[in-house]
Amino acid sequence: MTTEDAAPTPAHDSPTRSGIEIIEARSAEVGGFGVRRVLPRRTRRTVGAWCFVDHIGPGEVSDRHRLDVAPHPHIGLQTVTWLLEGALVHRDSLGSEQLIRPGELNVMTAGHGVAHSEETDGFRGALQGVQLWVAQPSATRDGAPSFEHHATLPELEVGTGTARVLVGDFSEGRSPARRDTEHVGVDLELRTGRYEVPLRPDFEHAIVVLEGRVRSDSSGVEPGQLGYLGIGRDQVVLECDSRCRLLLLGGVPLSESVLIWWNYVARTREEIRLAHRDWSTGSGRFGRIVSSLPRLDGPALPWPVPGS
Repeated sequence: MTTEDAAPTPAHDSPTRSGIEIIEARSAEVGGFGVRRVLPRRTRRTVGAWCFVDHIGPGEVSDRHRLDVAPHPHIGLQTVTWLLEGALVHRDSLGSEQLIRPGELNVMTAGHGVAHSEETDGFRGALQGVQLWVAQPSATRDGAPSFEHHATLPELEVGTGTARVLVGDFSEGRSPARRDTEHVGVDLELRTGRYEVPLRPDFEHAIVVLEGRVRSDSSGVEPGQLGYLGIGRDQVVLECDSRCRLLLLGGVPLSESVLIWWNYVARTREEIRLAHRDWSTGSGRFGRIVSSLPRLDGPALPWPVPGS
């Protein structure tokens, strides 16, 4: 999955205890499939270490319409893949080949450099999911890459609804997925009703509605929107008039700006320039992937290259 946002993250707002900031998604296309990109946006670049969120579909995979993301590079981030419907095959330069289905989680840590693809292969049918990125901290962002698949995750009751802990700690549940910063990701599947959802006050939080419509603090949030809750809350009250499903994302606000361009998360343009040079020249930094799809070359750098 890709983004072409080359601006650094701005300073975070002061603590907010009431009200929701509604942020509209941008429509995009990834691998031939429609997505709604709710992060990063000009007004909100990150939520904790979460720096990228694409809501994939819902759509129908057919012989003519598939989600095939050809081999491409990453640095300085973790990809977190979660499906609501359908199936995808993950392949990477570590030699991983992993089918993922709803209820399962893929986490790939890029570190100094890794390449991967996401392919529908022989799957046909309804597809919907979320692709997220987490910015790695300085302590690990230049480390070795890795990949992990989790077939099961903790499930908790939240009123008459269900919470699946994708990453981090939530209530009495702890995900087994790797995390390099203090952040959390939870899939909430809720029925009609009112829910009091616990939060960590030192985290900033946001909700991303995937199905249905959610009301909170007199604001409605629906698919194609991110509802930013701010920092300093110990709970959020969510109301659903019918079945709804959403992601709760949170984390300690980033203490440093990150620079995102194409598939790279870095701190400086020079880091991105060197990574893009290594990918373009096939230096070996990103390894090789066994895939029937041709690798993505990527766009030209949007800023002048020294000495050019």
